Amino acid sequence: MNSIVPTQTIPILTLTLNPALDMASDVAEIIPGHKLRCSDPLLDPGGGGLNVSRAIKALGGDSLALVAIGGLTGDRLAGLIRAEGVTFLSILGPGETRQSLTVNEASTGKQYRFMLPGPVWTETERARVFTLLSATARPGGISVISGSQPPGVPADFPAQLAASMPGSKIVLDTSGSALSEAVRHPIPGLTVLRMDGEEGEGLAGRPLHSRADTAEYAQSLVRAGVAEMVIIARGADGNVLATKDRRLFSPAAKVKVKSTVGAGDSFVAAFVLALARNQSAAEALAFGSASAAAAVMTDATQLCRPEDVARLLPECSAVEV
Repeated sequence: MNSIVPTQTIPILTLTLNPALDMASDVAEIIPGHKLRCSDPLLDPGGGGLNVSRAIKALGGDSLALVAIGGLTGDRLAGLIRAEGVTFLSILGPGETRQSLTVNEASTGKQYRFMLPGPVWTETERARVFTLLSATARPGGISVISGSQPPGVPADFPAQLAASMPGSKIVLDTSGSALSEAVRHPIPGLTVLRMDGEEGEGLAGRPLHSRADTAEYAQSLVRAGVAEMVIIARGADGNVLATKDRRLFSPAAKVKVKSTVGAGDSFVAAFVLALARNQSAAEALAFGSASAAAAVMTDATQLCRPEDVARLLPECSAVEV
């Protein structure tokens, strides 16, 4: 980051309909059939959009997080969000908020992630979300739809969410059928679509071996009307961004990896915050790459630290592909 941080001029809204109470622990060795004595768990509020808002807060920005809350687990999640100082509005969600568990095996350094599905959303509950978004999202603002979609929603649910926020710049970071649907049937006016390299290869139907291969595919999606900008993460190599006329690559800073949890959300947070500060696509891409690298340096479900981002940013300058 520069010594003088640009002022945020555009409001940011994040949406998390399938949040989780994230628990992270360590165990000496994972052995089937044995009682595994774990360390005291670290607890964090989790879920794509919520993590984006947490990282935006850590990076000195502001956002409003809309978060579905349900049951006793939801109450505990809300307490953790308040403790971090993230501004949020709770949406009454169905059932009990889900939990997730990340376990690091000390003997091998391997990480195991167990993700529960969360409660099923009915049509009535979805309609409440559309009403809240219509009242909350601001024209000209940035609205982030990030993370897994809750059970019970159709594949085109992100398109329905976007339609309830007319005039907003929509950033979509999702996976599975929701991602495939967004590519097959583009969401009108989508500003940014992000995916990881494996998802990109699955959609392309071929390996994307080089940065140029990835950039070419990303740009083909832009020119097909999928989004104004398409970002494809290439893991430890870095991140590619394409617009109709440009193809950019930002290398990943070389760091010691502790946990990959939250790297993608940290990227989205930094990228969106840079856009909200009216920085260029190249600056936003570099800021996102540095934040993703900073996130993998932290334990378990912790996100990026601003001092790490500032130190790593010079290594992530974007270049043309």
